[in-house]
Amino acid sequence: GWRMLLEYSLSFLSFLSLRDLPFVLIGDSGVGKSNLLSRFTRNEFNLESKSTIGVEFATRSIQVENKTVKAQIWDTAGQERYRAITSAYYRGAVGALLVYDIAKYLTYENAERWLKELQDHADANIVIMLVGNKSDLRHLRAVPTDEAKSFAEKNGLSFLETSALDSTNVETAFHNILTEIYRIVSQRQIPGQPEPEFGPSTSIEPIRVLPTQQEGRQGPCCQNI
Repeated sequence: GWRMLLEYSLSFLSFLSLRDLPFVLIGDSGVGKSNLLSRFTRNEFNLESKSTIGVEFATRSIQVENKTVKAQIWDTAGQERYRAITSAYYRGAVGALLVYDIAKYLTYENAERWLKELQDHADANIVIMLVGNKSDLRHLRAVPTDEAKSFAEKNGLSFLETSALDSTNVETAFHNILTEIYRIVSQRQIPGQPEPEFGPSTSIEPIRVLPTQQEGRQGPCCQNI
């Protein structure tokens, strides 16, 4: 009766006080995913940022609707050779920032392929935001804002242009997607049911997979990955 309801309410409030929200950064190599992550989590930008190897991980706690939530952000490599590794991280993610470079049209074209990867491997209810990064390169723009906005609307994605270099909209992008994720996750909690399993635990160390030294000598287990 009422006692069970009270106990559930208290446990639910406790659950809402701190929530780990795992989500991924995906997109082609070189679009600025790692710098978006470092700008949001450490307020840093590295002009000589190297391509991510495998998957890297960072966290930051923020206030969402007067509750503290911890963003667990998995920065995935955009290179083809790591695709089998990085796609494994989509399954546990509750959100994704799909990033392209506004100055490189091909990275925008490839967003459709990345979206399909998410649809194939991630939860059907994953929250996705399309992010046009490097908005500071206005003079080199190759992707019209309206075109990207239209693509996002057609596919049910939110959309924002950002610049990790000058910080434009970086906080807004992360806050918006975290707020949307938080609302959905909060509404999903049902009495008597176990909490849904969300992605890798924070105790897991970042996984860095080195490229093979002998590209031509793949064993049978590694072919066609």
